[in-house]
Amino acid sequence: MKKIILTDKAPAPIGPYNQAVLIGNTLYTSGQIALNPLSGELILDSIENETEQVMQNLKVVLETADMDFKNVVKATIFIMNMGDFARINAIYGKYFDVETAPARETVQVSGLPKGVNIEISMIAVL
Repeated sequence: MKKIILTDKAPAPIGPYNQAVLIGNTLYTSGQIALNPLSGELILDSIENETEQVMQNLKVVLETADMDFKNVVKATIFIMNMGDFARINAIYGKYFDVETAPARETVQVSGLPKGVNIEISMIAVL
């Protein structure tokens, strides 16, 4: 059975989608951008701060589903500039142990919602 995961501690969906969907023991998150859920402002002052906000948004979505980053089995990172890869990776890497880090792909794209520089989605399993 499909269970919708929704929290006010992460940005509200701005279209016909949800923050995450839980099917059985598998959670599929929607892509998160660096939107501060409290202020509604985008965090775009640096790629490091932008990535940190994205990861914090994902953290609360995972927590709402009674999971954390140890449950993540797959991550997809969309970035505007592959030149930011190392700086993004440094922030992203703080959330995972190397031994149990998920599978991942990082893809440079030509555009992202609201003009952001990064969007990340994840799949997690209980």
